[in-house]
Amino acid sequence: MGITKLDQLIELVKTKGKKRLVAAYANDSHTIEAVNDAVDNGIVDAVLTGNSEVIKKTCEDLNIDYTKFKIVHEEDEMKATSLAVKIINDGEGDILMKGLVSTDKYMRAILHKENGLMIPKSVLTHVAVFENPAYHKLIIASDCAIIPEPDVKQKTIITNYCIKIGHAIGIEKPKVALIAATEQVSAGMQACVDAAILSKMADRGQIKGGYVDGPLALDVAIDKESAETKKIIGNVAGDADCLVFPNIESGNVFYKACTKFNNSEVAANVMGAKVPCVLSSRGDTAKTKLYSIALAAILA
Repeated sequence: MGITKLDQLIELVKTKGKKRLVAAYANDSHTIEAVNDAVDNGIVDAVLTGNSEVIKKTCEDLNIDYTKFKIVHEEDEMKATSLAVKIINDGEGDILMKGLVSTDKYMRAILHKENGLMIPKSVLTHVAVFENPAYHKLIIASDCAIIPEPDVKQKTIITNYCIKIGHAIGIEKPKVALIAATEQVSAGMQACVDAAILSKMADRGQIKGGYVDGPLALDVAIDKESAETKKIIGNVAGDADCLVFPNIESGNVFYKACTKFNNSEVAANVMGAKVPCVLSSRGDTAKTKLYSIALAAILA
């Protein structure tokens, strides 16, 4: 039985053992609050890189004891992020977390050829787990932030990551919807062509561990009435656990529509590096960042 609320991630991760988190350029209150909550919940031990004076002052303003963290001083944003990656590579961390650093600099440090966290021939992708008040269960979505126009090979990897996260949160056989603008197989729409290929790959056992169907429009993927009205049948239609988007625009708009229109909570990670990498927006809440840490700790 899969978990149905992101709060349950906290209890699940406690059964996996404590991990070591390194937060890059952790100068902001949301990051510090989230890491503090994760430490207090017994999920992680934490190292914070960044301006030590700013970090300590922020902790004091939040009434947080900064001595519970190891603080490594580096005032420069890029250098602090590279330092966090080095700590991981030195074997002193299991999870990387984005602090106040911009996403492009965070990703640059991860992708660095000599000193980054890349695994040969791996593909980095952003996977998010949403608790959306308008949906009856958690839903996993990718890619919302990294790959602009994933090809079939990349979508295969994204689909496998979604299935992996589904298994990690207790879904025995995740239902993956390959999203397009229509549920009809249209040769003139690349998203439809790719989805048809991936669906057939799953049928023939080239993608394992979940149900995979597409192309499916979003309404057909998540709404049983829409699926029934359009006479779309199958294991996925109307009850998807995972949404694989055709491009970054659709994934990113979905992410922000969920969080801004109906206050969905999210846990978001970068998959494909040596360790799980927490990637949430600088504007995300401390709770979202805590959930992202918990998801990373489950995957670590």
